[in-house]
This record gives sequence, structure tokens and C-alpha cells, in this order.
Amino acid sequence: MASCLAELRAAGAVVQDIAVRDGSRRMLVLVSVGYFLSVWAWGLLSPLAPLLREDAGLDAAGQALVVALPVLVGCLGRVPVGALADRFGGRAAFLAALAVSIVALAGLAAGGYRTAGGLLAGSALLGVAGTTFAAGVQVVSGWFPGPGRGLAVGVLGMGVCGSAAGGLTAVRWAGAYGMAVPFVVSAVLLALCGVALAVLGRDAPAGSRRTGGLSAALRLPITWRASGWYAVQFGVFVAFSVYLPVYLGNAYGLPAADAGTWMAAFVVVAVLARPIGGWLADRVPGRPLVVSLAALAVVAGVQAFTPPLPVVAVTLLAMAVALGVASSATLVRAAAGAGPSLVGLVTGLVTAAAGLAGFASPLLMAASYAVTGGYGAAVGLLAVAAAVAAWSAARPRRGARPT
Repeated sequence: MASCLAELRAAGAVVQDIAVRDGSRRMLVLVSVGYFLSVWAWGLLSPLAPLLREDAGLDAAGQALVVALPVLVGCLGRVPVGALADRFGGRAAFLAALAVSIVALAGLAAGGYRTAGGLLAGSALLGVAGTTFAAGVQVVSGWFPGPGRGLAVGVLGMGVCGSAAGGLTAVRWAGAYGMAVPFVVSAVLLALCGVALAVLGRDAPAGSRRTGGLSAALRLPITWRASGWYAVQFGVFVAFSVYLPVYLGNAYGLPAADAGTWMAAFVVVAVLARPIGGWLADRVPGRPLVVSLAALAVVAGVQAFTPPLPVVAVTLLAMAVALGVASSATLVRAAAGAGPSLVGLVTGLVTAAAGLAGFASPLLMAASYAVTGGYGAAVGLLAVAAAVAAWSAARPRRGARPT
């Protein structure tokens, strides 16, 4: 009798393990697709801005604000959304962010894009689409608490490709079918994703809820350390992705079309390297982050001297790989150091700090060019920042939770 009970318990454990594995894979697919579609919506106004400027009667400053507002809200909004994910579960926070995004898209499609006020309100609300990353990391960390977390976070991070999908389709659809169509299509896709997540998704069975708050997250050493690491990475990423066409045009005289191709290649390599960074972080914790930040410092240091264009191709390739690896490795260390009860909030704080750095780096590049006639000083400062970040990541922190 005892042996039969033991066998039944063992069989039950196997069934439960299979169910958990199936649930983790399903949730990874759901939140990764959801994040991809959210980023698609998040970036819609950028390619459409030149067309919307005429419809809404915006001046240059208004057009810039329409493009900047979603980015600012999406970055800073990850803090409260991460806190909500810790408190009520990542699935609920993700669904709430999707709902607000759908409302924003519906308002824009209904005619909000025709007035300056409607466009600005819609752009601010649409920024909530960018906050889904904090909820997604909370979900993924709950379903992948140990080995496999890094790869899962890397897969989730590949959702940033959604901005490319929006950029490729928005202007074409607006020109062919009307300005409202890109917003309608994006809203429908988000709604379908939300239904799938509501029906098929659930939080990890062993998830815990936050008992502390912002003060508890800020007391964790990993919050500050990871914020610094990620801020440096994102500052470099923006400088050599969004700002890359300007940089290559001014520094090397590269035509805009060619510079755009370089930018696209840089972003694709950096995104594809994210799962690799997560996979490495699962197998050799700590080392991928240090090595990738050190490599970033070296290649940025080389680029600070404005080498010949063939060398630039090599430095940019190495930089993109280092950034992709460092991104996932940082988030893995942040999640491990925060623990399950604060992972959403800590992720929100870390990525919000990175967003602010992303705003600052193009200004640094522009200031360097205005003062010195080149970008060497700005790129050199970024190289020094990456070296300091690598040194910080390599130093053990006394009394800190292992990361």
C-alpha cells in the first residue's frame, strides 16, 4: 500500500512538472508576442509624425513632443506598472497596460489624430504600451525562477523588433487606406492578444506578492547597480542606433539611405544577441555581464578615435553583440537580486533609469559635435562609463543577495 501511494505521489509530481513546463512555455509565448505588439503600438507615432503634423496643425516643437511623449511615459511608467505587477500579478498588470493602449489607439483612430490636443493626449496614453516590459519580466521571472530565466528574458526582450514592424507598415497603410488604419490594426492585434492572455494565461503557481514598496526596492543594492549598468548600455545603444544615421553622415559623409541600412543592421544584431546573453547568464552567472561591458568599453574607445569606415563595421558589430548580451545579463542579475516579491518594481526602476540615459546620450553627441566638430569626446565618455560599469559589475557586494 505504501509503495502504491509513493508511486502515485511520484506520478503526480511528474504530471505537475509537465504542467508547469507547459505553462511556462505558453506564458513566455503570450507575453513575448504581447510585448512585440505593444512595442509596435508604442512606436507608431514616430513614422507617422510628418503626416500627422499637417493634419493636426503642429509646429516643429509639437511634432517633437508627439514623438517624445510615448517614449517618456513608456520608460517612467514602468515603475508603477512594475509595482502593480508585484502587487497583483504580472498577468493583471500586463492586461491593464494593454487595455489603456487599446483605448489610446481607439481614440486616435476615431479622429484624435486630427487635433493637436487629441494627438498629444493619445500619444501620452499610448506610452503605456511601453510599460508592458516590466510586467512581462515579472511574469517570466515567476515561471522561470532558476535555470532558463536568462534565455526567457532574452526572448522577451526581442519584442523590441515590434518598432520595426510598425515603421515598415504604418506609413504605407496610412497612405493606401487612410490615417486611421494603422491605429485600428494595432488596436485589434492588442485586443486579440489580451483575450488570449486573459483566457490562456495565468501567473506562476508559486508566485508571491510584494510586501514592501518603493522604499524597499530602493534599499536593495542591486537596484542601483543594475540601474547604472543598464543606463550605460542604453545610452550607448541609442547613440549608435537612433542617432547612428546622423553620426555616420556627419563623421563619415555616409548618405542617409546607407546610414539607415547600417542602423537597421546594428539594431537587428543587438536584438538577436539578447537570447544569447540570457543563455550565457544562465550557465555562467555574472561573467557575461562583466565581459560584455568590458568589450563595450574597448570598442567604444576605439570608435572614439573615428577609425576608417571598414573598421567601423567591425566595431559596430562587436558593440551590438556586447549590448545585446549585457542587456539580458543585467536583467537576469536584477531579477535574481530583487527576488520574486520585488522583481517587477526593480525592473521598472532599472529600465526607467535607462530610458532617461537614452534621452541624454543624443544630446551628449550633439553637444560634442557642436563644441569640437566631432564625436570623439562624447564616444570617449561613453567608453569610460562602460569601463566603470564593467568594474562595478565585477566587484562583489558585501551583504548583497547573490546575483
